Amino acid sequence: MAKRVAGHKRQRRERGSLNPEDIINGAFELAQEVSIDGLSMPLLGRHLNVGVTSIYWYFRKKDDLLNAMTDRALRLYVYAMPFPYVHASNWRESLVNHARTMRRTFLDNPILCDLILVRSALSQHAGRVGADQVERTVSSLVNAGLSVDEALDTYSAINLHIRGSVVLQRLYDKNRDPDGAPRAYYDSILIEPETTPLLAEAMAKGLRSGAPDEHNFEYGLRCILDHTGRLIERNRGSRANGAAAS
Repeated sequence: MAKRVAGHKRQRRERGSLNPEDIINGAFELAQEVSIDGLSMPLLGRHLNVGVTSIYWYFRKKDDLLNAMTDRALRLYVYAMPFPYVHASNWRESLVNHARTMRRTFLDNPILCDLILVRSALSQHAGRVGADQVERTVSSLVNAGLSVDEALDTYSAINLHIRGSVVLQRLYDKNRDPDGAPRAYYDSILIEPETTPLLAEAMAKGLRSGAPDEHNFEYGLRCILDHTGRLIERNRGSRANGAAAS
């Protein structure tokens, strides 16, 4: 892989023409071929056809470059997407759309997943923007009928559900044997109708215990939202009883 990238020739840059945006753009190009793990400063220098010292002038170490790439990825792919604005009448629909969109965005872009979910290192600016967005979502859920604690619990549960399913799928893809041999326990578990008839019946329908697939994701999301709906109804009933008593 590295040889193929190293053999990619660009026109030699004039001295002083390199800038941080060029480096970040080149790093994303290179990561598409060698992954975030395989990205290195010397390899990036060859990809950009510049001396590696030109890169170190702007990014003193790989972590600095990865931080800049993470900020770019968040700005273009995550923070650019509208966070759910929840109205009392459509809180469930907006949360479902948000969860599905975020999961699909990360699954479709392994580099995005590695930078934001696996590496999980955010700059101060990125952390502040993220906190502002979570604050708005929690506020919307409170307006829909949850307490502050319940609203944060709901958002946290959905967020963890999205991230968990995506990261597990990403790790499965990264650790897959070249010959396609199973590497996850849910692919290796031995199911026999004679000894595990219930599991055999379920798995004959395509169900897989613990797999980060579409079915399990949707089931988990539905459980979270069903519980949220019960909380909202309970809170409405409590408020109504309180108003009647006064």
